[in-house]
Amino acid sequence: MSGKIKNRNAANAEALTGGVSCDERILRDCHQLYTDPASGLVSVAETVGVKLLAPRKKITVMLMGNHSAGKSSFINWYVEEHIQRTGVAIETQGFSFVTSGRKRESLTGNATLHLYPHFKPLQEFKGVSEYLSTEICTSRQKRFSLVTFVDSPGLVDGDMKYPFDVDEVIMWLGDVCDLILVFFDPMGQALCKRSLNIVEKLNDKHGDRLHFYLSKADEAGGESDRQRVMMQIVQELCKRPGLNKCGFDMPTIYIPNPNKPSRCVNQIEDVCRTIEKTINQTVQNTLNSLEKDCEVISEAIADTLSNDRQVSASNRRARCKSCFLTLLGFSVPLALAVLVVLGVLSKELLEVALGPEGTETLSLYLAPAVKLFETLSVEQQLYGVGGMVLLSFLLLIFARYFFRTQPTMSGKQKRQLQEKLEYVQEVVKTKKKKLYDEYLRQSVSDQDMDM
Repeated sequence: MSGKIKNRNAANAEALTGGVSCDERILRDCHQLYTDPASGLVSVAETVGVKLLAPRKKITVMLMGNHSAGKSSFINWYVEEHIQRTGVAIETQGFSFVTSGRKRESLTGNATLHLYPHFKPLQEFKGVSEYLSTEICTSRQKRFSLVTFVDSPGLVDGDMKYPFDVDEVIMWLGDVCDLILVFFDPMGQALCKRSLNIVEKLNDKHGDRLHFYLSKADEAGGESDRQRVMMQIVQELCKRPGLNKCGFDMPTIYIPNPNKPSRCVNQIEDVCRTIEKTINQTVQNTLNSLEKDCEVISEAIADTLSNDRQVSASNRRARCKSCFLTLLGFSVPLALAVLVVLGVLSKELLEVALGPEGTETLSLYLAPAVKLFETLSVEQQLYGVGGMVLLSFLLLIFARYFFRTQPTMSGKQKRQLQEKLEYVQEVVKTKKKKLYDEYLRQSVSDQDMDM
């Protein structure tokens, strides 16, 4: 990387003292609210069947373009360390993640996927895992502590073969990255068809994330040469319907070198402002998602408790029906047994057991049934007894059917759910409001905050 590297002691003083920026702390605290093993929103949501994704603590910025377009050089300039290899040859053959950390370290493919679990679907692309790497450095220059750069392979036309489907991998990364920087090289490779094809596809899905830059603008010759190169690139882009849009902008950038001054306008700080804007938008989106997820969890818990109460009421009604049918089912054979016993016992034994008045009362109540039974023939009596026995079995079967109840939560489970609901409503929402206030206080005065 060209250019003089500034003294980094002052810039990293915040890191050495353990301090972090407000945005970094907000994203870290939001991530902790989701992933805390004991009371994180992800685990709370799982208990009520809701699946949440924890927000990332950094934004992901992918750099793409033809080979030797200055992607790796820009990363080195941004972090103010020589992390990525640079040169005219194709130096970046795979996808390299560059992020800040506690110490300088290089990770291979498996370690990279372990560090970034949301990138594990990359394993489904044949051959990609062997060409993934991560470079961790201690730099805290600019907003690097909140950024993960994805340095993609240089794209070329012709017979160049990649060990994996580079087009599909870049398209997949475009879905998960927050920002996509497209570098066009003015030295003859800017009109690479492979690059333009991928850019057109990405623009159809994520046009708001794409930003175009003419890199190495100081090497394009004079001002007229740069204008000619930019017109050629713009004309080629406008040939593609998806890229022919109003408000197209392509700033000229190059790595500043005090030993090689240039009269070319350098808009490289615009790239930093774009990254800064994306970070701010990510912080706002994360806080908004936190509030939305709290509402989703609260509604899910309330619905779960309400459904449990409805199931409990339904179970009580089912038990009452079952008890009534069971008693009715047993009363039929019990009545037959009583009739049989009374028919076998003599009148003297009944008077001894029940007394004269009791025997007379029993005879009075049973007289209609006895007379009806006596009017039937023996065959009809057998059919009647069989029908009553069958009716008894049917009643018992119906009782068993109505006794089927649905599972409900125990009292302990309901108390735990209620505690989680209170935690989300009182703790997480309060924390979210506090974080939002901290974020806004960076831009507005305390007087405006108190309104």
